Amino acid sequence: MKYRFLGVTGCPTGIAHTFMAAEALEKSAEEKGVSIKVETHGQRGTENQFTDQEIKDAEVIIIAADKNVDIDRFHGKKVINVSVSKGIKNPDELIDRAISGDVAVYKGSGEATPSNDDSQQESASIWHKLYVHLMNGVSHMLPLIVAGGVMTAVSFMFGIYSADPDSSQYNVIAEQMNTIGGLAMGLMVPVLSAYIAQSIGNRPGLIIGFIVGMIADTNGTGFLGGIVGGFLAGGLVLLLMKALKNLPKSLDGLKAIFLIPVLGIFIGGFAMWYLSVPMEAINQGMMNFLSSFQDSNPLLLGLIVGIMSAFDMGGPVNKAAYVTGTALLAQGNFLFMAGVSAACIVPPLATGFSVLFARRSYNQAEASAGYVNFLLGSTHITEGAIPFAAKRPFTIIPIIMVGSSIAAMLTYTFKVEVPAPHGGFIVLPVVTHAFLWVLAIVIGAVISGFLMALEQKRHQRKNNAETASAPVQEEQAAPKEQGNILETNQIYLQEKLHSKEDVLAFIAEKAAALNIATDADKVVNGLQKRESEGSTGMENGIAIPHVKSEAIQQAKLMVVQLAEGIDWPAMDGKPTDFVISILVPDGSSNEHLDILSALSRKLMNQEFIDQLKASKSEAEIKELLLGGVEK
Repeated sequence: MKYRFLGVTGCPTGIAHTFMAAEALEKSAEEKGVSIKVETHGQRGTENQFTDQEIKDAEVIIIAADKNVDIDRFHGKKVINVSVSKGIKNPDELIDRAISGDVAVYKGSGEATPSNDDSQQESASIWHKLYVHLMNGVSHMLPLIVAGGVMTAVSFMFGIYSADPDSSQYNVIAEQMNTIGGLAMGLMVPVLSAYIAQSIGNRPGLIIGFIVGMIADTNGTGFLGGIVGGFLAGGLVLLLMKALKNLPKSLDGLKAIFLIPVLGIFIGGFAMWYLSVPMEAINQGMMNFLSSFQDSNPLLLGLIVGIMSAFDMGGPVNKAAYVTGTALLAQGNFLFMAGVSAACIVPPLATGFSVLFARRSYNQAEASAGYVNFLLGSTHITEGAIPFAAKRPFTIIPIIMVGSSIAAMLTYTFKVEVPAPHGGFIVLPVVTHAFLWVLAIVIGAVISGFLMALEQKRHQRKNNAETASAPVQEEQAAPKEQGNILETNQIYLQEKLHSKEDVLAFIAEKAAALNIATDADKVVNGLQKRESEGSTGMENGIAIPHVKSEAIQQAKLMVVQLAEGIDWPAMDGKPTDFVISILVPDGSSNEHLDILSALSRKLMNQEFIDQLKASKSEAEIKELLLGGVEK
């Protein structure tokens, strides 16, 4: 069949929004009398994939995705590229734009020919692409910071100098833990750079990004240097591919494994080297500048130290303040380091408080990282705040600067002295006015955490506004599944459960009691593991936890209607009061994803949701969910 338009949908985690956007585009195209085929990129990979002939025949390709898709195959075609939320909210606008034909032509090099598109839309598209690239780097960097940071923090508990063979506190286990943690943290900048570059330039970008990131890290430019290096490497790959595109086909292999990597490392390596070398002179100048302020007004000194410490959190500006503090320690000045330490401890603690203040506005991974940051911050590991700052540096970093500056100002006002260059709260026994020092840090962290929480809620409201008005579907596909996937004894009404963990345990216990599963512990562990990868909370108070396990004997749905809403992270921030759980045996292919995708499409219909949540009987809920499936 020849399709006039093609659509591509995808989201980074889960598949619900992938299929919501697909359903919205298909419905809008049907209403307007045009044909469209939608390719989905979800957890189970690429489905409904286009053929070369379909791409050739299509007039316009609509990409509504928050993850990378293979866009180079659309070279020479008119392409609309927006976020997945635009596909859900504005399918009519996208289809109308495609029908008009007023769409830029994709050249296959990251560029498009000019069109009459609104400049604001073009700008938004560019920022969206940059955000997707940046998030690819941040998501790969986060586990390194958490794992390495925790390992390093635990090593300090043996003693501040327990990793130093020349110290009386030396402990071989502590040294090994400190080394392992340091190696993990040392990969932070190269990984960030590499995966930003990979998002832009695919596999060649990954290789060049690693090298450029290593140069940025070696020359001490910190995570900001890693971001610059990632975009530099990715952009360089695109330029090289464009420059070498006219080479004979017979040289494609040589181009991929020799020309692009070698030229990329040569050009990108030297570029990053010369970008980072001036930092040494800048650092020395900042250290001299700071030293001149050590006897000045404590408020002014605290402001300067706070801004510098929070500016790049482990980068050259931060290091200038830190190295100045350690140099002054050798001169017997313990006052200056107290303010630096306070300012460095605040950023990770602030992210932890932000998660506490706005838990529903963060996803599961972010929340977990925020809680871990209480440990990292308490041991003076500032880098734990980097993933939060990297997502929106122009808003988050100034907020963190406020808290760091307040903590440093109060520390200098209280005349606190800290004789140790590291260790965080572990060095409290040797700190003068220790209580006041902790108080100053907590005040700064709480203030920044509160401001971060407000900003996160604002950011989420902005995102939710794009998905809140999803189009209503008149006819929904029903879950396709053999056998009785749902019976009335698998539906529980008005249950008084008080947390997500309680609900997951309840589902697992009932599954075992009904002989759906042989081991409740394995089921609940599987459900919890899936939640740790990303919340299954959707909009309108619905959650769809799902698991594939060897303990499950047959594919089933479990439904729990809650008496009161509970905290289950969702895009709209609303409490969850209706849970549809999908349980599937291990080795059953993508059975649970088939069910989940169908449910996602049904849940695009607000009328369907209202009927579901208003149901008073198990039989009514069963009929709604199955929707006439043959059993």
